[in-house]
Amino acid sequence: MAGNSSAIVAGLTAAALLAVGVLGYQASANARVAPHAARTDTARAALQADRGKDSPTAPPKGSGQGLRIVYALSADLVWLVENDGEVRRTFVVSPSTVDPEPGTYRVTSRSKTATGSDGIPIEHVVRFASNDGTAIGFSAAIDGSAPELDPKVPTGGIRETRADGEAMWKFATIGRKVVVVR
Repeated sequence: MAGNSSAIVAGLTAAALLAVGVLGYQASANARVAPHAARTDTARAALQADRGKDSPTAPPKGSGQGLRIVYALSADLVWLVENDGEVRRTFVVSPSTVDPEPGTYRVTSRSKTATGSDGIPIEHVVRFASNDGTAIGFSAAIDGSAPELDPKVPTGGIRETRADGEAMWKFATIGRKVVVVR
């Protein structure tokens, strides 16, 4: 009898795992992707603005403590924060069409050079999240351009200037904490 009980429990467990997997897949296939069409023009202008690195502002309240990168979605701003809370650098970025969810992440991969989803050669790629199958990370266009965003095309490249990309590359090592806030 004990053998039959074990087989029944194993079968029920397998069926439950299969059901959870199917439901998870269906949920991810129907997840809503929020575009940023209204922010593209302001982001392009912000990338070209002079943002003197000697006058960084404080990161948002609730963005944590210690060594971290803070990305504020609503302001398209990034802060590179030292262990003691001192801001090393802050800068404006051009958003992608797919946002990471607010929360805490870690830098998972880096690429010195690559080609962006828009076909533009990019450098200093720092990936930290994904949303609905789209990898999300910071990068700089080698030609200095801001991306032409099409809200219908899911992209995860958060574009920086080349100087900001260089600073991010030096700061954002594998495992570095990235905090995303609204």
